Amino acid sequence: MVDKTIEFITGHTDFRTLGCGRTDARVSADDFVLELFLTKSLEALSFLSLLNKNLPSDIRALSVTETTAEFNIIQQAKVKEYHYYFSFGVKPHPFSAPLITDLGEVMDIDSMIAAAALFRGIHNFRRFTADAKLDKDFTREILAIEISKSDRFNSPSDPENTYVLKIKSKGFMRYQIRLIMGGLELLGKGKLTTNQLEDYLTHSNGEAMNNIVPGSGLILHRVRFG
Repeated sequence: MVDKTIEFITGHTDFRTLGCGRTDARVSADDFVLELFLTKSLEALSFLSLLNKNLPSDIRALSVTETTAEFNIIQQAKVKEYHYYFSFGVKPHPFSAPLITDLGEVMDIDSMIAAAALFRGIHNFRRFTADAKLDKDFTREILAIEISKSDRFNSPSDPENTYVLKIKSKGFMRYQIRLIMGGLELLGKGKLTTNQLEDYLTHSNGEAMNNIVPGSGLILHRVRFG
């Protein structure tokens, strides 16, 4: 949609965009950054105004900054922070579904909070990705991860019992966060022990985690450079 809007504004297709951070279907973003490659310069403020005038109502452009040909948005992104919002227990109002995943039955949230720390640090995440190719490097470093009670959503239709998984890394693989959250969900429902969950990290050659949570609870919260 962004590419179509830029094409409409500029009147040509002689450009290319490169996004930083995956946004799969139903995944939202507080802060998404993309690099726009053009053969002709443009005036940043007027371009920003035209973007917001023509983008659909669920996308808002915050700023436009000129960069250099040497800048690479993928390589120079230092930290990506995602949040996954979920609730459990009493089924919530359907209006909350686009941003908060209902995980259903009551869960052992204390065990989930404690087990989240297992993922911190450098691990082989082959069993936590949907792109398990034999020649791929699955080593990633999780800089920070925690589960806590969330107070972000406060409308009458939002569930009171809402939690958020916050996770930071330089980069993530396909479905990695949703599969990590899926493992923690199984733990919270008593379908997986802490030792079994840890085994997914320490023995990378086993079967992949098969519980992927919906994309609707996932939000790209922040991308940091420098």
